[in-house]
Amino acid sequence: MSKGRLYLIPVPLGQTAVTLVLPQPVIARAQALGHFVAENARSARAFLKALPATLPLQQIEIAELNKHTATSTLPQLLAPLLAGHDVGLISEAGCPAVADPGATLVALAHQAAIEVVPMVGPSSILLALMASGLTGQGFAFHGYLPSDPRERERRLRELENESRQAQRTQIFIETPYRNRQMLESMLKACAPETRLCVASDLTLASERITTRPVSAWRRQPLPEINRRPTVFLLQA
Repeated sequence: MSKGRLYLIPVPLGQTAVTLVLPQPVIARAQALGHFVAENARSARAFLKALPATLPLQQIEIAELNKHTATSTLPQLLAPLLAGHDVGLISEAGCPAVADPGATLVALAHQAAIEVVPMVGPSSILLALMASGLTGQGFAFHGYLPSDPRERERRLRELENESRQAQRTQIFIETPYRNRQMLESMLKACAPETRLCVASDLTLASERITTRPVSAWRRQPLPEINRRPTVFLLQA
């Protein structure tokens, strides 16, 4: 029996129409699948309902893969693929397997010689980089920085120094309710000439992307970014 394919299917970054951010071939592929692996089954069903899926939702199998998934159960996620069924991997937002636990399933698929098919869709990291005006020739994504203010500022100074030495854009995110604290820490820790981009609500109607030197950010009221998905970028 031939193995199925693992399709990496992006989803919208927030509350917006699927057709505004996903190409039709991606929508068509997702509509046709009967097996999915998702970070959260409930939000996955909401995505499938918005498509809408071709099959009734109750007939679609959705397995969860998140930080609570036991390592011992991971091989079970491959079972539909090994049985010849195509499977869609989706994230909570944006592209699966990028800053996302789905990367574990992709690694397992390669080990099992299962074909992996990435599909086109929104990635907040790349969209923010594209729109920032900062260098795209060299960049690094660092995920979440320390939550402790002192450690966060220390890490920001390290990233700024690395950026200066390597001519690299540094990209990171924060838990949305701590966005304000992150921005304040950046303005406190970074040099006046360092360029800072704050990209919030990407692809949504409320999208806002602003790049300024730290010195200019310090002179103006800070934007209201708390509880808004935001990507931070800096280049020294």
